[in-house]
Amino acid sequence: MRVITIIPTYNELESLPLTVGRLRTSVPDSDVLIVDDNSPDGTGELADKMAAEDSNIHVLHRTGKDGLGAAYIAGFEWALAKDYDVLVEMDADGSHMPEQLPRLLEASAAGADLVIGSRWVKGGEVVNWPLIRKIISRGGSFYSRTLLGLPLRDITAGYRAFKRETLEAINFDDIESRGYGFQVDMTFRVAMMGKRIVEVPVTFVERELGASKMSGNIVVEAMWNVTRWGLGARWKKLTGKK
Repeated sequence: MRVITIIPTYNELESLPLTVGRLRTSVPDSDVLIVDDNSPDGTGELADKMAAEDSNIHVLHRTGKDGLGAAYIAGFEWALAKDYDVLVEMDADGSHMPEQLPRLLEASAAGADLVIGSRWVKGGEVVNWPLIRKIISRGGSFYSRTLLGLPLRDITAGYRAFKRETLEAINFDDIESRGYGFQVDMTFRVAMMGKRIVEVPVTFVERELGASKMSGNIVVEAMWNVTRWGLGARWKKLTGKK
């Protein structure tokens, strides 16, 4: 399998080299695509230097900050055009442990169309999170799986591995989510296609460098979209519409 790990960045000057260094050590067969949203702190320039020193590192520059979903879609389109077989999502801040990526790749090789690195299945955990973050994450996953009817414990997780065929079946132009809800949106679309989704336990570590991009507006957008999708799916089922 040709694997590429897509890492979106915005002001990750301190954490990016550490994360990529750990990734290249843990899974040297995975190429890396850094998708930078014109970071004012110089992250994009640093990414270019890293790529110049390592031919397995690539950089995609975007003109501005347009949300996590838009960055990942740009990365997906780039990687699909380069014929990669497995496309991985990973945060730049070190919260997704590169050392645990082999777990996701093993599940993908075993036949999963989408693998989710889950904090809330047996064996998964979070480190250094305040109680409010746990409540938001668990509550968001509970609300999403209840409204959408999905038997998954960590629908909002951002550590993932997609088979290329799974992403090729999705029309990216139809995706409205740009923030926190993007992961839920993608999960729901994959599930509606009847694809196989597998959760594997991972440890999520609270970032030590840089600032979180999470905000109240992002959470509200996600919950609103989940409500729309869930009620819409139930209406279609009741009316027999496609």
